[in-house]
Amino acid sequence: MNTLEAILRRHSYRGEFENTPVPREHLTLIMQAGLDAPSGCNKQTTSLIAVDDPSVLAKLRTVIDPPVGETAPAAICVLTRKIIAYRDRCFSIHDYSAAIENMLLAITDLGYQSCWYEGHITDLDRIGDKMAKMLGVPDEYELVCFLPVGVPKGEVRGPKKKPFSERAWFNGFGKE
Repeated sequence: MNTLEAILRRHSYRGEFENTPVPREHLTLIMQAGLDAPSGCNKQTTSLIAVDDPSVLAKLRTVIDPPVGETAPAAICVLTRKIIAYRDRCFSIHDYSAAIENMLLAITDLGYQSCWYEGHITDLDRIGDKMAKMLGVPDEYELVCFLPVGVPKGEVRGPKKKPFSERAWFNGFGKE
């Protein structure tokens, strides 16, 4: 699969997963794709934890309410650190967003599916903090995203997108 094909095939998958383990070599490739993403001023604020132990996954799922990725055989938790990169600017959100998109493309390329769960994890109930504590994450890190990973059991369908001409132009807003 080439890059453009992976981009066009990638969709958020919220369905059930097959009970097929994700090999560590694939999780490693996915995480490496995330770590290879650009990082503001090369501060490398993003770190990752892959979880493939069923007992650890079950423990994490006890705090995810409402539940997501319940049948995924693996997951990747995305961590960030707020580090000043340039003057008073921190690019950690940009950094982990680029890392997540790279991982989602790698997940698609390897024949798996996932969904970017961030707001659900970082909302007022602070599910990410509970998950981080379970995983032994140091206090200077924040767990900001949960990516379930697995072979989809159901059909993968993307949402209807607005036409190109409504969202992209040449040489000025709304032109050509």
